[in-house]
Amino acid sequence: MNATRLRANLYAVLDEVIETGKPVEIVRKGRKLRIVPDHPVRKTDALEPHPGTVDDPEAIVHQDWSGL
Repeated sequence: MNATRLRANLYAVLDEVIETGKPVEIVRKGRKLRIVPDHPVRKTDALEPHPGTVDDPEAIVHQDWSGL
């Protein structure tokens, strides 16, 4: 990405770095610069709970499975 494109999309680029944790490279005067988050984003941070997920393992043991 060049500096002109960065300037046009600065806030979107910064938000993307924050959300994904992936650095962005900018080329300026033939040199590469990087925008990186100060804390890396873990892949597990983006996981969302799904319906039917049981948090308590004991709940499965006492669940009625006869209707399945």
